[in-house]
Amino acid sequence: MSGPLSHIRVLDLSRVLAGPWAGQNLADLGAEVIKVERPKAGDDSRAFGPPWMKDPAGRDTTESAYFMSANRGKKSITVNLTHPEGQRIVRELAAKCDVLIENYKVGDLDRYGLGYQDLSALNPRLVYCSVTGFGQTGPYRERPGYDFMAQGMGGLMSISGEPDGVPGGGPMRAGVPVIDIFAGMYATIAICAAVAHRAETGRGQHLDVALFDSCLALLANQGETYLATGENPERIGNTHPTIVPYQVFRSADGAVILACGNDNLFGKFCAVAGCEALVKDPRFAGNGDRVKNRNLLVPVLAEIFGKRTTADWVSALDAAGVPCGPINTLSQAFAEPQAQARGMKFTLPHPLAGEVPLIGSPMKFSGTPIKHELPPPLLGQHSDEILCGLLGMSTEDVARLRAAGAI
Repeated sequence: MSGPLSHIRVLDLSRVLAGPWAGQNLADLGAEVIKVERPKAGDDSRAFGPPWMKDPAGRDTTESAYFMSANRGKKSITVNLTHPEGQRIVRELAAKCDVLIENYKVGDLDRYGLGYQDLSALNPRLVYCSVTGFGQTGPYRERPGYDFMAQGMGGLMSISGEPDGVPGGGPMRAGVPVIDIFAGMYATIAICAAVAHRAETGRGQHLDVALFDSCLALLANQGETYLATGENPERIGNTHPTIVPYQVFRSADGAVILACGNDNLFGKFCAVAGCEALVKDPRFAGNGDRVKNRNLLVPVLAEIFGKRTTADWVSALDAAGVPCGPINTLSQAFAEPQAQARGMKFTLPHPLAGEVPLIGSPMKFSGTPIKHELPPPLLGQHSDEILCGLLGMSTEDVARLRAAGAI
């Protein structure tokens, strides 16, 4: 069966991660995604290496692992947006697309006649999604934005990491560019909603998604805690601000994550750990009590955890229904039987690498299952196919455009 968005065509003018992540989500959902890249250079992330993908002989290709992570399922066409003929091509493509994604600085595409007002006049049904650092409005609208900046300015780093005064203490960014990714996810949701709205009204619209806004939204319970109290949450490392025990403990040979999200789970944990007396202790009987007295409880639990191995703890706690787990490396995570059963790693044939390993989509559909069929494209791999097949150009037209530097 076709994917749930197989009736949608997307023009992806975005680069690096936030915009491309949204485009990749839509491709996973079955949309035809045409990725527009700069001639010769392409998406900036094509140069974000090493590491590079390997060919069948084990040699580096020109394809970066970073680019591979956000561009599966797309077709690549190279277009020079500063060239009048390149601008004409984008306008013709936009007229035949349902969705456009871009992450240029505010106003950049207007200079080329490719802004929302220009393209919606050609195609009133177009859903035009702009992903920027700070959005289309406000005093920071013209400032460039990057994930690291957004994590810092949006408050996420202030609550991530160990407290000041302990080894390694201080603000810490996440290990992956989570704000780029979440902005891409919010863009995906907004696009799907706008497409559904268009089905009712026949009209597209302009979507405005910002990294900074996405970071503030991502603060969730911590953000609401600040709004409710006026107090800035503190960094508490791998512990939880309002649930105890909900943290990492050192085992005899490694570490274990314990997540007792309610009093019942704490009781089950104590039964497995042989410390049932803690449940009856009024200092620890309820979660609120444990939060108040975490400095008394955690050292007791730390001593208990140190007496058994990680595998022993995970096996015993899992059998009792207590949420727990090891801290895996990526190799261990992808090797987990659950990851394999869920198809979270797969391979696709690739023109240079022979085949490429890719991470599967976490979205599972019973009626319109996701099919991964197109690998991340080579730069301009589909230019001729799109120009001739979709726009009806002749091979002579394409040759002329190439000679003129428009593609």
